[in-house]
Amino acid sequence: MNQRPPSANFWQAVGTRFLPFADAASEALPLSRILRLALFQVSVGIAAVLLNGTLNRVMIVELGLPTWIVALMIAIPLLIAPLRALIGYRSDTHRSVLGWRRVPYIWFGSMAQFGGLAIMPFALVLLTRPDTFAAGLMAGCLAFLLTGAGMHVTQTAGLALATDIAPEAKRPGVVALLYVMLLVGMMLASFTIGNLLLDFSSTRLIQVIQGAAALTMVLNITALWKQEARGSARAKSAASAPAFREMWAAFTALPNTKRLLCAIGVGAMAFSMQDALLEPYGGEILGLSVGSTTGLTGAWAIGALIAFALCANRLPTGSDPLRLAGFGVVLGIGAFLMTLFAGPLGSVALLFAGAAAIGFGTGLFSVGTMIAAMGLAKDGSAGMALGAWGAVQASAAGAGIALGGLIRDGMTQVALSSAMGTTLADRTTGYGTVYVLEVILLLVTLLLLGPVVGKLARINQETTAGGPHAFGLREFPT
Repeated sequence: MNQRPPSANFWQAVGTRFLPFADAASEALPLSRILRLALFQVSVGIAAVLLNGTLNRVMIVELGLPTWIVALMIAIPLLIAPLRALIGYRSDTHRSVLGWRRVPYIWFGSMAQFGGLAIMPFALVLLTRPDTFAAGLMAGCLAFLLTGAGMHVTQTAGLALATDIAPEAKRPGVVALLYVMLLVGMMLASFTIGNLLLDFSSTRLIQVIQGAAALTMVLNITALWKQEARGSARAKSAASAPAFREMWAAFTALPNTKRLLCAIGVGAMAFSMQDALLEPYGGEILGLSVGSTTGLTGAWAIGALIAFALCANRLPTGSDPLRLAGFGVVLGIGAFLMTLFAGPLGSVALLFAGAAAIGFGTGLFSVGTMIAAMGLAKDGSAGMALGAWGAVQASAAGAGIALGGLIRDGMTQVALSSAMGTTLADRTTGYGTVYVLEVILLLVTLLLLGPVVGKLARINQETTAGGPHAFGLREFPT
């Protein structure tokens, strides 16, 4: 008999009741197997919290590194992001001796992620000594690069594996559920790491990083175990495929495409300039502990998860994705103003509310513009549309993070020299300049989006599995 055990039925019922998109489960792919596969997303979430929520604050506040150096180190992994389309293509056509396509990429991605986190403690130790600072800086850049590359490779191949093993009708919901688990992993990691570092010490930080490296391998091996059947590797003939240059020219020639991509780039830069600054801002200006500032990443993830749920509710009913994106931009303006005034007012609650609002605005903007970009896809060019969206967003985000650090350091030095007057001779001025610039860039984003709102509302039904504005694609913002 094929009757499922009572425990499986119980967890299926609980998941469907409380977990968004748990109805993506099927007889061929039960919820327990999806959640086990989603563990690779949890490991990516842990690494993201460490890189963007803990280490940036420690290096800037505790180690006293210039913000622009830390911002450049954080931006390094984003250099790999535009290559995700190529990584996905390679995993599509990979011919393994053992008959796998996705497993080798997920495995080597996991090894790179583990290696980067394993190197990180030694880099931090070297950075604390003047005579080994240069070596520590090189080791830190290598650690960030390996960890970021591993995250991108693991995620890309993991999401591709999910679409391989899921029934076609359930694929959008499965990938959507995986993205939900990424945000859940970020929230859990943020609050767990924050609690572990409440009594901060260098030894405790090293232990947390080493524990995260070991946990990465445990989670990813568990996620990968018996997920892809051997013999699934197959070659795809590219004889009839048009050249990349031809596809790109046809895509960019579509009406409003260049304007939309420009808006995506400006908006992504605006939302990302604070990525390396939010936690140091809380520690340096408001005097928060390492554990408390790590919780800001959790607040950001909560806001992003709420935005994701709102998009899942609104888009299937016919809402214009660019209107949702514009709404996210407006919320982002308010969020940065909240963050800006949290310092002068000395309000920790306002800072946490601002972090959650930034996550909410970023989520709406990312999902809305991605759906709009998918609506431009014609004649099977969905991969091109997603590749263009991802490349523009990642490149602009990396540039924004680096510029944010440079501007903060430059303006802080000018302000402390009293060149701007005694009133602004404070370290808050550097952070405030970045937040004001982000507000200006978001206003520019609204001007760019305005003329195309409504014109791209008719999404090509062939690019999604569930009809107009169906929510849940094969790739999601990360």
